[in-house]
Amino acid sequence: MLEVNDVSAGYSLLRVLWDVTLKVSSGERVALIGPNGAGKTTLLRVVVGLLQPYGGKVIFNGEDVTNIPTFDRVRKGITLVPEGSRVIPRLTVYENLRAAATTKEAKDKFTDTVDMLFTLFPILKERKEQLAGTLSGGEQRMLAVARGLILRPKLLLVDEVSLGLAPKVVTQIYDSFKELSGMGITLVLVEQYVRKVLQSTDRAYLIEQGRIVLSGSSRELMVNEYVRKAYLGD
Repeated sequence: MLEVNDVSAGYSLLRVLWDVTLKVSSGERVALIGPNGAGKTTLLRVVVGLLQPYGGKVIFNGEDVTNIPTFDRVRKGITLVPEGSRVIPRLTVYENLRAAATTKEAKDKFTDTVDMLFTLFPILKERKEQLAGTLSGGEQRMLAVARGLILRPKLLLVDEVSLGLAPKVVTQIYDSFKELSGMGITLVLVEQYVRKVLQSTDRAYLIEQGRIVLSGSSRELMVNEYVRKAYLGD
């Protein structure tokens, strides 16, 4: 589904990614792990089109999308849930979802998608008339994910969904990711909570200093001696 081929990228003169290559197959859950500043978020921004790479290509469903704008990539099925609770605080939960439905498909199928989301996140159904700014941190993060899903993506990119959340809430969100995978949605998860994301994904890439230094099944990385010492505290 997704191929990133020899991508280098950064911000003006600051180069962050160096010749990154990875693949994500349809229906997979793939983790991107590594320290802060390693380039994980930058890679997501390149995939969704918010950042133009210095070199390399992004292929989505067999099509080179490297040079097409973000809104076209969204229409083709790529959606990014950025780090933090990106919600509109003065709108209700329902209004946030309505505002996020920017494509024709999302508008046409809005009611069906909202029903699915309220099944996936029952607390959002309970809070649907509540202002988003009054939700708890975990509820806001669920709403941020739901705002991404209202676009009915084929590929959902999620950046640091568990940051600052209680373990119980993190588990609830990861349970929803498992259900999404069962629905055929492909997931790429950037995560500092390494143990949890490796337990919840099929494959993983370790990025350090802008380069992929390890890749394999999530199970393989869980038992890798370097990963265990550097990221799992074993």
